[in-house]
Amino acid sequence: MAFTLLIHTACGQNKKPAFRVLAMAEKGGGVHAPFVAAAKEWLQKVATEQNFTIDYIENTEPINDAFLSNYQVFIQLNYPPYRWTDVAKAAFKKYIREGKGGGWIGFHHATLLGEFDGYPMWPWFSEFMGGIRYKNYIPGFAKATVHVEAKAHPALKGLPPTFEVEKEEWYTYNKNPRPNVRVLATVDESTYEPDSDIKMGGDHPVIWSNEKMKARNIYIFMGHHPDLFKNEAFKTIFRNAILWASGHQ
Repeated sequence: MAFTLLIHTACGQNKKPAFRVLAMAEKGGGVHAPFVAAAKEWLQKVATEQNFTIDYIENTEPINDAFLSNYQVFIQLNYPPYRWTDVAKAAFKKYIREGKGGGWIGFHHATLLGEFDGYPMWPWFSEFMGGIRYKNYIPGFAKATVHVEAKAHPALKGLPPTFEVEKEEWYTYNKNPRPNVRVLATVDESTYEPDSDIKMGGDHPVIWSNEKMKARNIYIFMGHHPDLFKNEAFKTIFRNAILWASGHQ
């Protein structure tokens, strides 16, 4: 299968880039297309400000060890944990386990773990995400308050103790990932507007890191609605995560 590498080098750079970023988002994007479009626009501004380059791919076809070695940050921008080639799976596992190439940031769809579109669940990716399996979501969206738990983590630097997210689907899982990951932030299910019966039961992680892996990694559940790029807290987390994952913070 052919693939296209979409190159978006930050404009106005007069010196060697500090690092290189790879972002993967589904072609077309479906319901996530507006978020991805807003993310690309925002990322280009941040790339210029922070002196890094960013390239985009639309599937896992180009991913292998040599390809990933070119990048210090890999952003899984609403690409699910299935439809990966076997070569890509092996290269990604090595990238995350060994931590020699760089760091990883996953958004939203990265925890869509289960059997979808005729594909089996990828067990290793489930383990990476804390041993979870996708269970349900709030299809009509809900506003909610997020509580910052790991205030000292570099990715959460400069955040208030709580912040609001206006529109999100708030996935639930078959179990809590907390025993297997470091939880950085949770959503307060009692603040859902409108209220919903689709809940985790009180402790509902939405940002976490698997510190058993050598690569710096962070999963950020929020990542469906383009209005997130009007949310200062979300943009702060995203910017911090890039710098931290790249080793520049």
